[in-house]
Amino acid sequence: MTDPANLHSRPAASLSVPSTWILLLALFLIVYVAALHTPPLLDDADATHAEAAAHIAETGDMVTLKVNGIRYLEKPPLPYWIAAAFYKVFGENAFATHLPNTLAVLGCTWLAWLWSRRAWGDRAGLYAGLGTLTAWGPFLFTRFFIPEALLTFLLLLALYCFLTGIESNLPARIYIAWASLALATLTKGLIAPVFFLGAVIPLLLLSGQWRRWRQFKPFSGVLLFLLIAAPWHILAGLQNPDQGHPVGNIPTPGNVHGFWYFYFLNEHVFRFLGTRYPHDYNRLPFVAYWLLHLVWIFPWSLFFPVALVIAWKTRHSWLQHLRRDAGQTVDFYLDNAAREDVASYVFRLKFRTRSAWLLGLFAAFTLLFFSLSTNQEYYTWPAWIPLIMLTTAVLATLEEAQESVQQPNPGTRARVPAFIWVLNAHILFAMVGAGVAAALILGLWESRNLPYVSDIGTLLAHRGVGDYSLSMSHFFDLTGPSFAALRLPAILAAITLLLGPSTALGLRLTRRNIASTVSIAITSAVFLVAAHIAFTRFEPMLSSKQLADTILQNATSVDDFIVFGDQSDASSVIFYTHRFFGHPALLVHGNSSSMLWGSCYPDAPKIFLSEDQLIQQWGHGTRHWLFAQDTNRSRAQQLLSGKLIHVQTIADKTLWTDRPL
Repeated sequence: MTDPANLHSRPAASLSVPSTWILLLALFLIVYVAALHTPPLLDDADATHAEAAAHIAETGDMVTLKVNGIRYLEKPPLPYWIAAAFYKVFGENAFATHLPNTLAVLGCTWLAWLWSRRAWGDRAGLYAGLGTLTAWGPFLFTRFFIPEALLTFLLLLALYCFLTGIESNLPARIYIAWASLALATLTKGLIAPVFFLGAVIPLLLLSGQWRRWRQFKPFSGVLLFLLIAAPWHILAGLQNPDQGHPVGNIPTPGNVHGFWYFYFLNEHVFRFLGTRYPHDYNRLPFVAYWLLHLVWIFPWSLFFPVALVIAWKTRHSWLQHLRRDAGQTVDFYLDNAAREDVASYVFRLKFRTRSAWLLGLFAAFTLLFFSLSTNQEYYTWPAWIPLIMLTTAVLATLEEAQESVQQPNPGTRARVPAFIWVLNAHILFAMVGAGVAAALILGLWESRNLPYVSDIGTLLAHRGVGDYSLSMSHFFDLTGPSFAALRLPAILAAITLLLGPSTALGLRLTRRNIASTVSIAITSAVFLVAAHIAFTRFEPMLSSKQLADTILQNATSVDDFIVFGDQSDASSVIFYTHRFFGHPALLVHGNSSSMLWGSCYPDAPKIFLSEDQLIQQWGHGTRHWLFAQDTNRSRAQQLLSGKLIHVQTIADKTLWTDRPL
């Protein structure tokens, strides 16, 4: 089979740069920006991280993150600094909290377009941008405040600037790469340089470019990296030293390891080994871990098979074009003598090949790393964009090759035999679309006689898959009756999945390739809009803002808010009420999970109550508000039997007070 690198012998039709960005920005506004305001902040990580950003905005403390008054030492600060800055402009709300993630996705889109366009051409750039904006995983895991989107942008920027810097001998690009890597370290920790080096070092060894090590600015570059990344780590260690005489990895009140031990060992080394304390996380089963990546970058994962076919058939040329002497042989010049500028062609060929290697090595290292470590579904976010770029590059290359065959015959068809895999992908897309649409229609039929229910939590099964420690656990709680709350998004998704894939297949069969691929992106975009509408219907299950609103309407600032359980159970209530109360929420059995280490510092606020203390305070002094999820509801009712005045219940959460309103 012809090397795909040689299929760009003549320019192929594509959208102009302005047309490309009109399309990309339109999809960005429809899919991402329109979803910024809803739903409100969610319990658990979303509102917890927002609390840390709010602490920065309100106190100006840029070093020690705090949540509900307790040290929160798990995370680097850059995402919280950015969110805090947006809070100063837009206020403390869901829009400002999620805006950094949304802008990071736009940055990833721009970078995917820029890199793919330079390496594989205009069409590949368009498709890489479309893939970034319409893949399911990046959208799904920017619905709550996590640093993966920002981390991905900074790491890809570092990789791109490093590669283009050494290819074109541009020292400024190398320094941008070092600075981006430092910012990535301030975003997610030491995995940033580990992932970067895990891709760059093998590329340098395979290509022989390691001999040009001075061009990488190792001394001044590392100095720049340290000047950016080190100060916060040093200050955080100085402000949060060891307390007492800690023994082992388990903190006790007054005896706790400081920031450096906790951050570098507990949160990095021990988390990777699965021995982190406390053990408040889960791990995907091995098979599910790998197969779910077909979902995270769907629908573009449909073209994985053709990408693998191309990779296998061109395997003998992988190293040939990677080495420094590629294109410098007499045979190469004789084979390409008809080209107007062989040197320029060689330069593009090398960059294309090294881009494919670098992106592939980076994605492979990231996926392998988290297959061995503890993981959540979104931990491999940084690998998704490179996989999309490589897959869409193959798709664009094959389309252009197919279009170059003006009069198909047995001889010319042999030039692009892999194109049949593209058609098979469309057929599979149509089948998947029809299957999902059928499932949605079935759910709608089963709930046809049920009235619309605003609280979807009352219709879910509460199966507790993964003990709800995985971010997608609530997906498995769906039931037929729950579609009574999901009619609009289900209808929209069903229509989209019935019409979109068949339209794309029809366009492909008539050789309107760009229109066909764009229709895939539009189909996925409309489906994501429907998915977001459905996601907002889960608000009563995932967020407690309604309870926060009830408190704000009826409480006074001297009241106490008490959470029976972990802070993360009611983190959205704490976020939305903390300014009103002006003091931290009280926690019963709450010095666990993210609160555990910070609670052991001697100066930690006295917010942790025993059950006896709860009984003693209830009904005395100021008014108390008590929150409990269903897992703790019966225990709270048992302890305070006859003294609880029910205020409100949504989904699996209940709010009580200790005297009539």
